[in-house]
Amino acid sequence: MAKLQTFVTGNGDERRTLVVVFLRGGADGLNLVAPLDDDGYYKARPRIGIARKDAVPLNGFFGLNPLMKDLEPAWKDGLLSIIHQAGSEDTTRSHFEAQDLMEHGGVVAGGWLGRFLRFRNGAPAGALSAVALGRELPECLRGAPSATVIQSLDEFSLGGNSTKLQRQLAGLYGLESGPLGGAARDTLSAIERIANLRAKPYLPSNGAEYARDEFSQGLRQIARLIKARVGLESASLDLNGWDSHLNQGAIMDPRIRNLAEGLASFTKDLGDAMATTSVVVMTEFGRRVVENSAFGTDHGRASVMFVLGGGVTGGKVFSKWGGLKEELLEGPGDLPVVHNYRNVLAPVLQRHGAGTDFSKIFPDFTVEPMAIYG
Repeated sequence: MAKLQTFVTGNGDERRTLVVVFLRGGADGLNLVAPLDDDGYYKARPRIGIARKDAVPLNGFFGLNPLMKDLEPAWKDGLLSIIHQAGSEDTTRSHFEAQDLMEHGGVVAGGWLGRFLRFRNGAPAGALSAVALGRELPECLRGAPSATVIQSLDEFSLGGNSTKLQRQLAGLYGLESGPLGGAARDTLSAIERIANLRAKPYLPSNGAEYARDEFSQGLRQIARLIKARVGLESASLDLNGWDSHLNQGAIMDPRIRNLAEGLASFTKDLGDAMATTSVVVMTEFGRRVVENSAFGTDHGRASVMFVLGGGVTGGKVFSKWGGLKEELLEGPGDLPVVHNYRNVLAPVLQRHGAGTDFSKIFPDFTVEPMAIYG
């Protein structure tokens, strides 16, 4: 069983939830969302480019990888925005350095999501205000006033036959009037609510069916927590394995399918609750424009970000496409970053209570929030 880490304060029921999905390994934005009407794309990728006839048409210029067809309904329903040429200022093309910079929100201690939760408007954080599905706390949540790391809801307990222990702890902290007492009572309440969830099988709504892969099952757990109203404000989930130096199709195709199927099932399951839910999909960098000799792509710069949820200007690709001519590329042949990831995150965080001052969330960066909401 993975180690359970919990840091607590106090909270009430929070209706809005932000879900952050990190594609670790440098996902190829030109493979996920292809510039179908740019001839330079097919010159650069004669063997691995996405064929026009196979792609899911988006706006007459870009097309979605056919393996992401499950997200077409969200696109048509106005729930999905795509930001092309997104990334950070990091130029090292190192997975570790680029991930650290992006998750920290700059060269600063703690994570951007942790700082958001600490400084956002609203009630104090509770035991289940921030949940990371996985084995360890992601860097983006470092410094959060409350964060819980789990692989399964079954882990959030005091062990077998814990009823007596819970009663004793409730009595012990019941008379405590300080912050410790409030935190303890909130934690015990969260344990009780999770126990009630585990007592009956979870049935996804609206006919949604989750695949059995780890990513889809993680989203299933998040949906369960959102609908149970346990005060979940943010959730973090990784989808690993995007480093596609060779045989890109074999490496990326299963993950693209996992990503699309998981997000589509999650959206269908939540139904009307997507109006108060935001999902951000990001990656540390993209891939080189030109395919390599091993049917893959090497580390590059810009990739894509996806924002899924209520209020977005859905059915739109945000891009300042200049083309793929060599003189327009950066360094050894990379798509340049046009949209800094912080400017994409900023309007999402505003929707979830960040306000307009981002100096504490993204220090030493002048934020210019993108107009991704109508």
